[in-house]
Formats: sequence, structure tokens, C-alpha cells
Amino acid sequence: MKKIVFIALCALVVSCKREKKESTSITTSLPAITKITHATGFSIEKAAEGFTVITVSSPWPGSEKTFKYALVDKEKMASITLNSEAYDAIVAVPIERLVVTSTTHIPSLEALGVADRLVGFPNTDLISSEYTRKRILDGSVKELGNNESINTEITISLNPEVVIGFGMNNRNKAYETIAHSNIPVVLNGDWTEESPLGKAEWIKFFAPFFQLEAKADSIFNAIENSYQKTKALVAKVKTRPTVLTGGLYKDVWHVAGGKSWMAQFLEDAKADYLYKDDTETGGISLSLEAVLAKSQQADYWLNPSMITSYSEMEKANAHYTQFKAFKNKNIFSNTLAKGSTGGLLYYEMAPMKPDLVLKDLIHIFHPELLPDYEPFFFKPLE
Repeated sequence: MKKIVFIALCALVVSCKREKKESTSITTSLPAITKITHATGFSIEKAAEGFTVITVSSPWPGSEKTFKYALVDKEKMASITLNSEAYDAIVAVPIERLVVTSTTHIPSLEALGVADRLVGFPNTDLISSEYTRKRILDGSVKELGNNESINTEITISLNPEVVIGFGMNNRNKAYETIAHSNIPVVLNGDWTEESPLGKAEWIKFFAPFFQLEAKADSIFNAIENSYQKTKALVAKVKTRPTVLTGGLYKDVWHVAGGKSWMAQFLEDAKADYLYKDDTETGGISLSLEAVLAKSQQADYWLNPSMITSYSEMEKANAHYTQFKAFKNKNIFSNTLAKGSTGGLLYYEMAPMKPDLVLKDLIHIFHPELLPDYEPFFFKPLE
């Protein structure tokens, strides 16, 4: 449960310590080859010599450190000379064996048809995908311990061609050990994106490792089109219900920031998010008293911590019963939909399925528009 709570709270990170990195220059002209329309945390370019450069500018919230990775075709590796100091890692592609470290990476691999190349993952119980769970059970995907302290001995023994990591800062000793063993470590910052389509577009980040750029473009275009069609359902809606998010954790109420991806979902679903004017892209930490003063009369309430029922809410804190949404039974949570081993479907699948998240919210706030729809992520409290 502590691991699940930690993952949920990662989505509400407010800030991280900042670090500066000496800038490195690439002498080769780099015309863009992959158009990025919504994501802001990475770019993909092609060098004149034919290799691909991925730049990750947002590996964690507030980072001033930028990472550059060179992806070189295996058949051309011997004929291309690279300045290793100009890149944080050099990777030979296409990849046949890799390790990823976030459940949000799994749907991208499966959509691209390369999930069979995954050989290791930390906290495998958090994975809900039926396909990948079968591979875990038959031993094809090895357990690597905790993401904060990956078992480097097992990871290195798996001989992956790349490890796709994520971090809260630049101080992961496990990643350093892996990199020193000549296994490239590449950081993925999909979780820092502020918009639903921005998160989904990170499928394009994975594509060059498998030389599947065209396929990734096609998949993302379908996601984008579905999201825009869903958003159009509420184009003429005039009445916006008020919404509160979050709940108490160790006496602190965490609500989604006004510039977070949840706030964008609520805006696109034509809801009046009570904290929409806040400028935080992660989360806001408030007292119970402050939330009561501002949000007691909210029409709807989403994600009251990890609580799953009204009776549990009342036992957790009697003040919860003072909220209008509690009295009217208008509380919904994205922590009720779980995989077979307890992994939260929302944190694994929602970044690649923003259209389903939006449909869930439209069904909740404007049920007349999707009367027969069955919510996938957001379920009413029991």
C-alpha cells in the first residue's frame, strides 16, 4: 500500500531540487525528423550522419539539466565516430532487450508491438497488463526490486541493451552503477508533462529505439483524433459543475494544481475546477480547514486519497461528512480500478488513453451526453 500511495503522490509533486549542467554542443546540423505537437519535455532530431538524437529537457519537475542521447543503427555503428562527451548515452538500435522502470512505459511498448523485448522491471506487482503479467509469470520479465534502489546485479545479468529510467533528481546510484557496466541508461520524463495529449505523445520517445517512428506517429494521431472528438461532445455545454480533488494524507490535503494534467482534463470535460487559478503543475498541499472553506459545497469530489468507500471515509475523518459531495454521494475515484496484483490501472494506462479518461469525466459531470457509457478509470465510491 505504501508503494501505491507513493506512486499516487508522485503525480502531485510540487517541486524538486534543481541542478545545472554544463552545456555541450553538437557540431552536426540536426534537422527535426519527428514532429512533436503537444509534449514539451523531449525532442527528436536526425544528425547528418544518419543517427538519431533524443533530447530530454524535463526529466523531473523543475530540472535545469538536459540530457542528450544518440541512437545509432547497429549496422552503421562501426562507421560513425561520435564524441561520447556530447551525449549522456549512446545506444545501438534497434533494441532487442530492455528494462523499463515505470508502469507508464508498458502501454507504449505494447502499442508499438515490442513488449516481448522487455526483460526486467522493478516492482512487477504494479504491472496490470495481462500480456506482460503472463511474461512475468513465465519468467521472461524478471523482478528488479524497488525503483529507488534497483537490484543492479540482476539488472546487469539480464544484459539489456538499454535501461529506460525515471527519477526525482539526478542522484540515482543504481543508474550510475548500471551505466558504469556499459549499459546505457536513458531517462524518460513522461510523468512531468502537464497536458493529457502531451503525456500520450511520449510514445514517440520510445519509437526510435525500435526504428518504429512511423508506427508511433500513426498511433498518436489516432489517440489525438479520439480525444478531440470526445472533447467536442461538451462544446455546447453551458453549465459547469464545481469539482474538488484529493484528500488527506498524514494531515495534509493534496489537491491537483491548476496547471496539472488533471486540471486540464477537468477543463476539457467542462467542469469548474475550484483550484483552476492555481499555477502549480503538480500538486498543492493544504490544510483541512482551507479545503473546507473553499470546497465544502463542491458538486463533485475526485480521488479522496486511497479511500474506496463512504464508510471508510467517515472512519478516516469525520470532517469528510461535511462536504456536499459526500452527502450527495458524488465522489469518484481512479484508485478502484486495479489489476490482478493490485496495480492501479489509471497510473499505468491513462497516459496512453486520455480519451477514455475524458469520457469517464464527461459521463460523470454530464451524464446525458454519454448515457450508456461504462466508466473505465473513475468509479463511484462504494
